[in-house]
This record gives sequence, structure tokens and C-alpha cells, in this order.
Amino acid sequence: MTAPSIWTRGGRAWADLGLGLKGLIVVALPLAILLAGIGALHLSARAEAEAEARVRLTFAIQRDIHEVHALLAEAASGVRGYRLTGRRAFLKPYIKAEALLPTTLDRLRRTARDPEIRRRLARVDGLVVLKRDGLAQLASMPDAGTAIGVETPAVTRALIANKAVLDALRAEIEAMQRREVELLAERQARADAERRRTWTLTAVLAGIGLLGGLAAAQLLFTGIVRRVRSLERDAERLERGVPLSLVDEAQDEIGRLARRLVQAGDLLRSREAALREGEERYRRVIEGVRDYGIFALDIDGRVVSWNTGAERIKGWTAEEILGRHFSSFYPPEAREETPARLLEVASRDGRVEDEGWRVRRDGGRFWANVVITALRDEDGTLTGFSKVTRDITERRRAEEALGHARAEAERASRAKSEFLSRMSHELRTPLTAILGFNQLLGMDGEALTEDQRHAVDQIAKAGGHLLAMIEEVLDIARIEAGGHALTLEAVTLGPVLDDVRSLISPQAQAAGVDVRIEGQKGGVARIDRRATVQILLNLLSNAVKYGPAGGTVTVSVLDEPDRLRVEVVDEGPGVPDALIARLFTPFDRLDAERWSGAEGSGLGLALSRGLAQAQGGDVVYRPRGDRSGAAFTLDLINASALTGDAE
Repeated sequence: MTAPSIWTRGGRAWADLGLGLKGLIVVALPLAILLAGIGALHLSARAEAEAEARVRLTFAIQRDIHEVHALLAEAASGVRGYRLTGRRAFLKPYIKAEALLPTTLDRLRRTARDPEIRRRLARVDGLVVLKRDGLAQLASMPDAGTAIGVETPAVTRALIANKAVLDALRAEIEAMQRREVELLAERQARADAERRRTWTLTAVLAGIGLLGGLAAAQLLFTGIVRRVRSLERDAERLERGVPLSLVDEAQDEIGRLARRLVQAGDLLRSREAALREGEERYRRVIEGVRDYGIFALDIDGRVVSWNTGAERIKGWTAEEILGRHFSSFYPPEAREETPARLLEVASRDGRVEDEGWRVRRDGGRFWANVVITALRDEDGTLTGFSKVTRDITERRRAEEALGHARAEAERASRAKSEFLSRMSHELRTPLTAILGFNQLLGMDGEALTEDQRHAVDQIAKAGGHLLAMIEEVLDIARIEAGGHALTLEAVTLGPVLDDVRSLISPQAQAAGVDVRIEGQKGGVARIDRRATVQILLNLLSNAVKYGPAGGTVTVSVLDEPDRLRVEVVDEGPGVPDALIARLFTPFDRLDAERWSGAEGSGLGLALSRGLAQAQGGDVVYRPRGDRSGAAFTLDLINASALTGDAE
């Protein structure tokens, strides 16, 4: 495997840098080049300025040297003119030189840097002193302007000495001037060199700056711009659903964003696949539903989807119905009003359910149950409706048949009750007469033989039993007809139970059964007293009738917050489980004669339950579990609770 080149490694290292560091480098690189160029130009300009300053200094030194020479020459000429003419006006150059020479020489000493110039300047200082002394001597000699004053030997020697000093001084000054000329040439050449170097440096720095700017731009383009454009293209592909491949493996923010974008694309595709699978599954489920017509409407009520169930129920194919208004399913008389009303209600309430006649494609009608649900987006804007239609024609026909049957049964029940009522009345009238005449016969007991008195007793016993049966039949008929008049009032149960025990005592004593009353006898129930006594007599009579001789019948009173329960428990055989459901059916004695030998009409329990329910209570049966016997509970309204509510 070939090792990556340095350019490749450099490119990867640059790509892995963070965006912040990349931005810093891109900004700092041209800025550093600019600052370096400014610094270099400053140094170069400074060197150039120094070179030009040295040139100007050279000119100043030359000017001062020339001035020294000129002052001394003019002073010497003035002194000679004074000696020849005697006029003091010729001493002005001398006086000027005396005034300016110290200053000029001092400036030369401070500005001269060249060693040779400084050596010669030292010699010039000495010669200047000699020259000034000589001139002062000539100016002070007497007889100026006369032949004696000019021709005396002292004057002649002084003039010769001054000339020699002046010549020596001129030679030094000329040497200094030549040296200064050389220095000026050198310094001008250096200044020119510094100027050229400045221009060259400026050009080089401009080139470097240009290259640095181009490099920074290239780094910016390759490190950020090009990759951001690549991200933009990836985002466009992701928007179009095109799979993304990972190209940018850099570790910076853009590289991580590119990988996240690829991961997001993979996740989006997987979710899209799951969504498509779910939609396809949902579509198959909807299409597979044959008993329900499930389709969608747009906000104007036009059909936009259609399933197999809808096609089976309504007869339209999807190609025929899509785009048509759903009012096509309604009969002509409801087509203008019902569809618009249902959509309005669904839009307002979110859902509406309706039943009515609908029309198939072939014109046939069916009774339909319809549920229309409004569909809204996340912002709550209405986007359409879903509509579920179920053909319930058969159910409606069955309900109608059931209604007819129920009406017929109610009519038959009313006819039966009327028949029983009329028959009971018809039977009770002659039976009352029979019992009355039988009672008259019994009053003449002494005139009757023993057999005749036995016959009269049997007539009275059978007639009383028959009259009781007739009364029960009448009560049943009244209850079924809803005409049994009850007077509900608050009654204390204790006296009622005592009365019942007294009434049942003869039967209990005859059967050898002990009747006990337990519990809270002080409870007050909201009952009809006569009906309650009748219920308890029926329950106790059955308990005594089916209980064993020597057994016990227990009556318990349970006082609960809103109910009073009177439970009658015997020790008889109880009711077989298979017969419990028939306990309260009128005239159904559950084959009691066969398994118990007891006689009865089969109306007692039905009548008891009817009377109890007419008072807002009930009579229920429960087996005694692990013991033989039956337990019947009379459930009554607790009047104390009603009083408390009223309070």
C-alpha cells in the first residue's frame, strides 16, 4: 500500500481542522502577510530615510566647511584691505568671521561622524585659532593705511605667517571637501540602494500578499465553500429521496454534518419504508374489509378513495366513483339536504353518525349506518372526511320483525292478563256464593250428619284455597297490567314481622317448624304494608312448606345505609341449580310436587317479586352454600335514608 503524499496528508489535516481554526487561518494568513509587509516596508523606509539624512548631513558639513573657508578668506582679505587703506569698513568680514566661526566649527564637531573628517577638523580647529590670532595681530598693528604700516618687517612677517596658515588651512579644507564628496557619493549610492530595495521589497511583498490571498481563498474554497456546496447538493438529493453516500470523511464540523446527513437520510428512508409498509398494510386492511364501505372525501364531498367493501355495498367501482360527489349515494328526496347537513355537522363537531336509506348504483336501496369523521392536519385545518358505511338492512328487518313480535307478545300478554282478570272475576263471584252457602250449612252443624259436616269442611277448605288462587291470579294480572295500586309509606318492620309470624303460626305449628325473627326490627322501610305482609307470608309459607318437621325458619333483618333486607332462611332441600332461573316464572312450580310433594299454584314467588319491584325493591334467591336449605331476601328501600336525603 502506497503511503499518502505530503500534499494528501496536508489536505486531510486541513480538512480535519475545526471551522473556527480554519476561519482563523484564512483570516490570519493574509493579515499576517500584510503586517509583515508593512513592517518590512517600514524598516526599508526607515533605512532609506536614514540614508537620505546622511546625504543631507553631508551637504550640511560641506556647506559648513565651505563657510569656514569663506569666512577666513573674507576676514583675511578685509584685514589686508584695512592695512592698506586704514579704513575700518574693511574689518567687517573679520568681525563677522569672529562671530560666526565658533558656531560653525562647533556644529561641524557635532555633526561630523567620519573619522578622517574628525581628524582633519581637529587640525582645522588649530589652524583656525592660529589664523584668527594672526588676523587679530594684523588688525591691531599701528599705522594702518600708511606706507610704514604696510612695509614694516613685522607686518610683512605677520602677513607671510597668516598666508602660510591660510594655505595649510585651505589644504585641510580642500581635503575635507574631497572626503565629503566621497562620502556624499557613498551615501547617495546607499540611499539609492535603500530606495531600490524598498521598491523591490514592496513588489515582493505585494506578490506574497497576492499569493497569500489566493492561498487563503483556495483554503476557504477547498476547506469550506466546496464542501458546503456538496452538503447543499446532498440536502437536495435527500429532499428528492435519493440515497446519499458518504464522501466527506473529515473530522471537522462539516464532515460530521455530512455524516449526520447521511445517517438522517438512512433513517428517513427506513422510516419511509416503514411508513409505506404501514400504508400498504393499512390499504390492504381497508381493501380487505368487505362488510364496511370505507372511503375518503375531500372538503367538498367528492370521493377520493374507495375500498372493496364500498364497491360491494354500493356497486360502484373505484374508476366510476372517484371524483364524484357522495350525494350520489342518497335517494333523490334527501340528496339536496342530507349530505350538506352531515358534512356541516362533521366539520363542526368532528363526527356525525346517521342511519337512513341509501342508493346503490343499480338504483336499489339499502338501509345504511354512516359515520362521517372530519380529517384535520396538525394546524387544525380541515383536509377532508372519512366515511364508513355499513349495510344494516338485514338488521333493520330483524329489528322490525322483533318489534312486531314484541308488539304481538305485548298484545297477547295484555289479552292473557285481561282473560285472567275476567276469568278470576267470573270465578270469584259464584265461588263467593258457594262459600257463603257452605258457611250457612256449617252454621246448622247440629242438623248435619258426621259425613255432611266433613263434606261442608272440605268445601270450605277447597273453596278458600281456590279463592286464594283467584286473588293471586288477579294480583298477577294487575301487576302485569301495571294497575296494582300501592300506598307507599314509612313503616317500621318490627310490627309487620310480628303480624306475619302470628299469621303463619298455625301453619308452622301444624308443620312442627319453629319461626324465629332476628336482627334490627326497628328499621323503617318505605313500603306498602299490605303488599309487604303478603310477600313475607309467601316466603314464610314456602319456607314452612318445604322445610323439615322440627326444623327452623329464621327471619333476619339487615339495616344498611340505603336498603333494608329481610332474609328468610329455611332448612329444606333448597332449589336445584338447574331450576333457579325458573324460580320467579308464574305458574312454574319446578316439578315441586315430584321432588317435595308440596302443593301450590306457582304464583307466590312471581307475585312476591312483582309486589317487591312495584315498591322499588326486589326478591332474590341464594343457595345456602355448604348447608341445605334456601335463602330468599326481600330488598326494601330504607326510609331513614330518604329522610336523611330530604333533610
